[in-house]
Amino acid sequence: MRAEGTSAHERAAEAARKAETLIESLPWLERFRGATIVVKYGGNAMVSEQLQRAFAEDMVYLRHVGISPVVVHGGGPQINEALRIHGIESEFRGGYRVTSRAAMDVVRMVLTGQVARTLVSLINRHGPLAASMSGEDAGLFTGRRRSTVVDGEEHDLGQVGDVVAVDPAPVRRLLDAGLIPVVSSIAPDGDAPGESLNVNADAAAAELAAALGAEKLVILTDVEGLYRDWPDRSSLISELTDDELEALLPSLESGMIPKMQACLTAVRAGVPKAAIIDGRSPHSILTEIFTTEGSGTEVVPATATTAPTSEEEHA
Repeated sequence: MRAEGTSAHERAAEAARKAETLIESLPWLERFRGATIVVKYGGNAMVSEQLQRAFAEDMVYLRHVGISPVVVHGGGPQINEALRIHGIESEFRGGYRVTSRAAMDVVRMVLTGQVARTLVSLINRHGPLAASMSGEDAGLFTGRRRSTVVDGEEHDLGQVGDVVAVDPAPVRRLLDAGLIPVVSSIAPDGDAPGESLNVNADAAAAELAAALGAEKLVILTDVEGLYRDWPDRSSLISELTDDELEALLPSLESGMIPKMQACLTAVRAGVPKAAIIDGRSPHSILTEIFTTEGSGTEVVPATATTAPTSEEEHA
């Protein structure tokens, strides 16, 4: 529909601008067509209805241009609210949520019954394109309980664990059927049959990206990216190598460490690129994938940073 009150010249200029944007995406469409991209969905994008819709549209767009997106999600804000309603106190140690058995029941209910269903419904407004599954389904994840160390002291985290094995076959079957998998970050405890573990969604996304041989891992955050000297906003890092990131990790704030560790894990496991981007910006995923400038902070293997061409920068 043509906007009222605009001249033919203005409409032509706007059309030309849109055409330039489409042409700019051409090298990335050629590069990523047929590839799998794992996206960790979280942060503000998960609680704002506008950003939820924009995220769903991004996933549908990727699917229709021949890219296979896989979504892995947590649900921190929704879990906090549900625990409050159930009278269960939220406690964090070393950046991890302490999860009792009672809290684990709430976590599973929120992740599989609320967050996953909402996202699947938003995507499926554009057609029958999405299907949800849990890390507990069909042997997708195997977990193992973990503790954390704070100020030199080890703390038990309850039903919290790491993903120690991934069978990507269930996700591949959904991809082969032309669907967008939406994966909840829960894993069965491999050492205690019948027990479930709350696993960090960033780490789960990294492990799944590696198992799938994904071309890229993208993690949505609530900041613009990684800063070399926070809170100095001029110190935003556009790109760094896995070696540089490893050196920076001990100095990062606790909330950023799991996200950047996930990027490091993915790249060290063979994923060519991993990025954290600002989920507060609508369609930031498309900006990251289909523009030269990209968005946020990208991590690449140290061996991949030699003499990039203009078309390879921040792809």
